[in-house]
Amino acid sequence: MQLKRVVVTGIGAITPLGNNLNDYWNGLINGVSGADMITNFDASKFRTKFACEVKGFDPVAFLDRKEARKIDRFTQFALYASDQAMNDAGLNKDNINPDRVGVVFASGIGGLITFQQEVMEFAKGDGTPRFNPFFIPKMILDIAAGQISMRHNLRGPNFAVVSACASSTNAMIEAYNLLRLGKADIILSGGSEAVISEAGVGGFNAMKAMSERNDDPKTASRPYDKDRDGFVMGEASGVVILETLEHALARGAKIYCELMGGGSTADAYHITAPHPDGLGARNVMLAALEDANMKPEEIDYINTHGTSTPMGDVAEVKASTKVFGEHAYELNISATKSMTGHCLGAAGVIEAIACIQAVVHDIIPPTINHFTDDPEVDPKLNFTFNKAQKRVVNAALSNTFGFGGHNACVIVKKFVD
Repeated sequence: MQLKRVVVTGIGAITPLGNNLNDYWNGLINGVSGADMITNFDASKFRTKFACEVKGFDPVAFLDRKEARKIDRFTQFALYASDQAMNDAGLNKDNINPDRVGVVFASGIGGLITFQQEVMEFAKGDGTPRFNPFFIPKMILDIAAGQISMRHNLRGPNFAVVSACASSTNAMIEAYNLLRLGKADIILSGGSEAVISEAGVGGFNAMKAMSERNDDPKTASRPYDKDRDGFVMGEASGVVILETLEHALARGAKIYCELMGGGSTADAYHITAPHPDGLGARNVMLAALEDANMKPEEIDYINTHGTSTPMGDVAEVKASTKVFGEHAYELNISATKSMTGHCLGAAGVIEAIACIQAVVHDIIPPTINHFTDDPEVDPKLNFTFNKAQKRVVNAALSNTFGFGGHNACVIVKKFVD
């Protein structure tokens, strides 16, 4: 069968840099750090006392107060971003066929804040099981996809994808495959994460995965810098409207770019550490290029997973140089987690959005907080350190890698009819 082409026609974003697409993008290209001391809870006794929190978010500004109490923060983010994306795409309940519009959405952890609150309340009692009747529906990972469908009356394919920090990239790949096979006309895809809590921060601290640079949080996320000491936790949600080209053209939709393909692989190596030679990362980039029917030299920009961890950054660089060869020195690379922090299951979609904007505006967002070169990282590569760079960006690739060895990658390209 003839596979359908898939384009991006709408975007919504709520991030540590801003609660809409324009603010997010302006924060990226201006090299703004979203990191600051934690306000979601008292972190004074934790080894890490800072994070990249979403700022100025009030769910009752767009949800009924009673309804807002029935959903976890990660789902509140998802609904907010979905509203933006639908509006941006010019879609509403009156101009769609609901049976042909789906939702494929992701979270790496889901309603951890709800889970923590309910268990702590139970532990304070006498053992009598008193739980909120919305405990389970607030916590489960798939509820964001379900809530989005109910809010916008979308009755097409609907499910959640979980692959740790690769989750929302895999969600976009699944949505892309459904669309090009003709199973739907439009799919809202992306991911949401909100786990800046005692359990979230404490758990990652126990793994010694996060930076402890409490004296200077805004410079703590420093991918590829010699003195990096771990990732900075973030929270966010992003939604992209993916649509078959024929459907988008028929309704006269604005088109941001074309989604060309994606890849998914496993390291099969370790529960948290990447393969030291970047084997899975190399394979996933090659798989995405094959799926997109593109050559390595057609890529102009890589938004790397780039978490600011000692092993992960080196492994990804090794993989990139193996995939791209001499062309690796011609393209731009940047790690926007230096600004947003690591938004876990939402990282893939907000970084794909950064790639989409790079393609649209021909600007590469920077990798901020670079102070000292790392001898293990090839200094001839262009990591777009500290300042955005203008260049023609015809195609961009976004990498995400998750605990468990999950790897996922998508490629976007300027739209040409």
